[in-house]
Amino acid sequence: MPAPCDEEEGGPVNTYAPFHLPVQLRPVLADRQSIDVKNRHYESSIFCIPPFLGPLLFDNTDSDARDHCANERTFLSYLRLSIYMSIVAIAIVVSFHLKSEPTNLELRMAKPLGIIFWFLSLCCLALGFGNYVKTVEKYSRRMAIVQTGWKTQSVLTLVAFSIVAVCVLFLATNSKRS
Repeated sequence: MPAPCDEEEGGPVNTYAPFHLPVQLRPVLADRQSIDVKNRHYESSIFCIPPFLGPLLFDNTDSDARDHCANERTFLSYLRLSIYMSIVAIAIVVSFHLKSEPTNLELRMAKPLGIIFWFLSLCCLALGFGNYVKTVEKYSRRMAIVQTGWKTQSVLTLVAFSIVAVCVLFLATNSKRS
């Protein structure tokens, strides 16, 4: 489906207005901006091409639309994990209890555990955003490969280990109380 064109200028018209900006930004055509065809030289990041808040337009060939949607869903999953981790960090720091008062041991552990979970939350958010940007840049160059790297595996292993360790710690302190 061809992009809508402006009759006076002959270029694509932006029908998408994020944040209700009064200025209509021109869309960034990803396939034309990022590759120098005769030299096959890849220029700077697709996110650094002005206008910065303009939508990125990709040609929908093969399964590009599905892949972009999957990439956005993956980023939203990282964002959701990050939000959950930050909520847990806040709950640990304020020593949230439903039935009883926290013990002195729990009060001493609250701040360091909260800081650890807050840091892991920020790591998950940065990891998700970095994976999203890297994948979109590769999509613009028509060379995206869906795979995880050692950074993703190590951060998610650290998050899983931290969650299990804190659960065991909470169970141990709860069993001493009973």
